Amino acid sequence: MNQSGASLMDFVHRRRRGAELLLLILALVVGIGAYAAVGLGVEGHVPADLVGYGGWLTALIVVAHVAIRVVAPYADPVLLPLVAALNGLGLAVIHRLDLDPTSFCSDNGTFARQQLTWMTLGVVLFVATLFLLRDHRLLQRFTYTSGLVAIALLLLPMMPLIGNTINGAKIWINVGPFSFQPGEVAKVLLVITFAGYLVLHRDALALAGRRVLFIDLPRGRDLGPLLVMFAVSMFILVFQRDLGSSLLFFGIFLVMLYVATERPGWLVVGGALFAVGAALGWQAFGHVQNRVNIWLDPMAYYDETPGSGQLVEGLFGMGWGGLIGRGFGEGDPCRIPYAESDFIVAAIGEELGLTAVMAVVVCYGLIVERALRIALISRDGFGKLLATGLGAIFALQVFVVIGGVTGLIPLTGLTTPFLSYGGSSLVANWVVIALLLRISDQARRPVPRLDPDGPSWSDSETTQVVKLK
Repeated sequence: MNQSGASLMDFVHRRRRGAELLLLILALVVGIGAYAAVGLGVEGHVPADLVGYGGWLTALIVVAHVAIRVVAPYADPVLLPLVAALNGLGLAVIHRLDLDPTSFCSDNGTFARQQLTWMTLGVVLFVATLFLLRDHRLLQRFTYTSGLVAIALLLLPMMPLIGNTINGAKIWINVGPFSFQPGEVAKVLLVITFAGYLVLHRDALALAGRRVLFIDLPRGRDLGPLLVMFAVSMFILVFQRDLGSSLLFFGIFLVMLYVATERPGWLVVGGALFAVGAALGWQAFGHVQNRVNIWLDPMAYYDETPGSGQLVEGLFGMGWGGLIGRGFGEGDPCRIPYAESDFIVAAIGEELGLTAVMAVVVCYGLIVERALRIALISRDGFGKLLATGLGAIFALQVFVVIGGVTGLIPLTGLTTPFLSYGGSSLVANWVVIALLLRISDQARRPVPRLDPDGPSWSDSETTQVVKLK
């Protein structure tokens, strides 16, 4: 083995829990410091509940860290600190919006408290996932079950009595006093389904068909899975009026299909299908036309309903914030409707500036990079595809959210992971991080010794054989 290869193996097999703890301290400084800065900027004094808030936030992060030390000691050391920093910053910004007495923020003063409750539930499920799922390859046995459950969850908002329409999108259900977005759970289940299906059929899907302009297109007989996923995406677009989820689900499948087969032809065919679907959607549905028209000329629709007021106010706010922002309490982010959820990036840009927005983007970029690194070092095909799909969730979601807020692409209505207010998204994303850590723990463990005189290893440790029953 050459020197570079040896260095990689040394890196892969180190636990790095001490490094994770140091990074977590920095993440807590970001979250608790931002909370204190909000109090100083908006109310002129340090929040009276800073000790209680900081203690609770620290306790949650410490519990997550200890769980990793106990059941996933070789897990990636960077993911949890990144998530803790983003979640802490999101809580502080939502708290700042809660304190604003004007406009859209005046009717709500408890979003931060509710978000902290959802974060607590997310950490509980994070720990439960790590303790209950000791080998990510066991998820492969639920390949088709996960797909069926995901489809059932996507259909729930269409059911009478429990389905709930908010802002024109039929993506919510009522569970007692709470509203829940089943699509956030469905996206995780769909990634498991895609990974389990593709790891079994990638050899057939990788066979080349007709060659067009130096690109080998897939065979016609293999287009079935792509067409099924395209139909699911169009169903979400047409019947649930959810452009963001439609784009997200189809994009995840396309990315995983390309990674599994290494055939650019799938990207060409998938991109062509997406272009046709987008054109048909724009021609047939008013809500899609409205999104595109607002994107092309936002000022022309500023005073209309539904109009571009949200987008324009967000752009104005980010422009006013400039490079370093106005500071907490010095801006007016509550002009932006739903600043705590869809447009929290615009609120950050206004009061913390372009510098903070770029820092947030870098954090998401690092999460995606760590997910792809986990996929690269994973020793089994299912783990590689699962890590790729979970990383694609963050990559695509952040791209469409920040792209929409900055005017790069039409608005889609998705939330920013870990930053935006919303329990369904926050809890699901904590579970996604737990799955990534579980895969990384398996991948970064020392290679089992096959010496007959050494310690005995189970078949699942020494081979890719997994006991599925």
